[in-house]
Amino acid sequence: MTAPLLFVAADPRECEPWVAHWKGLEKLSLPVHWARAGKWRDSPVIALANGAGWERAYSAVQTVRDARAVCNIGFCGALDEALHIGEIVLATSIQGPGGDYKVASPESPAAATGPLISVSRIAQTAAEKRDLRKSGGLVVEMEAAGAARASEELGVPFFCVRAVSDLANEDFANNFNDFFMSDGRIHIPRLLAGALHSPVKRFGELIRLSGRAALASKNLGEFLANCTF
Repeated sequence: MTAPLLFVAADPRECEPWVAHWKGLEKLSLPVHWARAGKWRDSPVIALANGAGWERAYSAVQTVRDARAVCNIGFCGALDEALHIGEIVLATSIQGPGGDYKVASPESPAAATGPLISVSRIAQTAAEKRDLRKSGGLVVEMEAAGAARASEELGVPFFCVRAVSDLANEDFANNFNDFFMSDGRIHIPRLLAGALHSPVKRFGELIRLSGRAALASKNLGEFLANCTF
């Protein structure tokens, strides 16, 4: 049997437009938050979402030990002010907890390319992003280092494709880091309750980010459908 190509994300929304391109889609019973399997170009594919953080991504990859390659996908924050919302970024290297990791390049349409910085918390402010940019990173996110480490341990190629969901020069009004649960997911009731302290600003941001996430995931799905790994 052909080994599957594995895609790992934090949230199902980052995967859903992509798996919509697959045939024979089915749910998998794995120790992760969300798992789907199917066929793409007549080859087996699996997508997992397991919450935010490099540890969650590392664990997700470990559940499919026969993967022929791993691709970390999802949203990212821009560190370069030239990047725009929904733009696709192909990571050329990963800087994160535990060291730096190599990234393979798929055959793909044109996209922005550069180093990705993988951190343990959301970069909340433009000032934080400027500091991270000094390390040479093009974008920032929270899972790629874990997926890359697991791929390295399994001895399989690792790819990383991200879509920009927040810009380099903007701050978040909601402090999302305060609302992460131990399973890597956001506690939505607490987030909404916190937004009541400044409803116009914070709820407005949540609505705006929801629209951005929809655009980013749509672009990501279309881009991946035109890649060869």
